[in-house]
Amino acid sequence: MENPLFLFPHLNISSLKEKTHCKVMKSTNKEETNKEIKTRSKEKRNRLSLLLQKAEFHENVNLEKFENLTKASSVTPEEAVRWGESFNELLSQKAGLDTFTRFLKTEFSEENIEFWTACEDYKKNRASHQLLPKAKTIYETFIRKDAPKEVNLDFHTKEVTAQNITHPTLDSFDAAQAKVYRLMEQDSYPRFLRSDMYLDLIKGRQHSGHPAIRRRSRSFTFNEFQDVQSDFTIWL
Repeated sequence: MENPLFLFPHLNISSLKEKTHCKVMKSTNKEETNKEIKTRSKEKRNRLSLLLQKAEFHENVNLEKFENLTKASSVTPEEAVRWGESFNELLSQKAGLDTFTRFLKTEFSEENIEFWTACEDYKKNRASHQLLPKAKTIYETFIRKDAPKEVNLDFHTKEVTAQNITHPTLDSFDAAQAKVYRLMEQDSYPRFLRSDMYLDLIKGRQHSGHPAIRRRSRSFTFNEFQDVQSDFTIWL
């Protein structure tokens, strides 16, 4: 009797196809599994990186707070009282300017004092060839529409300033600077005088010793990442 495989060769071919298909499916599934593992590992590494950055950010913020407290503690109550006499008196003192700048940062309006300070520095220029590039930098940073630190100026003042910087002089920003000065004097300065930051200074409330600075890098990261510790060896 002849071999049935010779009588029905399609049976043999079908068997081979089935085996081949199984191998391909196994290979594909294995590749997909490996790909999924790599994708998960990459996501976990990214999450860990973000958490590390977040921990470092919190630590830097605490360090900045410590530096600010140290600076504030060097101001005497008598000196702080003088800042309340006038806005000009406050800005004329370096410690007063620094403290007021820190206060504006808490209100997210530090662009006003930064613009005023930039104008003051600009007027100290003695080299005429430096006026144009510095004037353009101030204009692009603080005055043009949608500038990264745009200050609150009316349309007319902006237009005048834009014309002034085409042929800049030391007084090119005087009109804009005066507007921002009055805005701070009438709006931000009274709030500063009522703030805890200022009242603590005139009452002589100085922070003694070093404030507690929390270092959160390790404990913070792994507390947040308990769900991935079991797969830690995959992406080390």
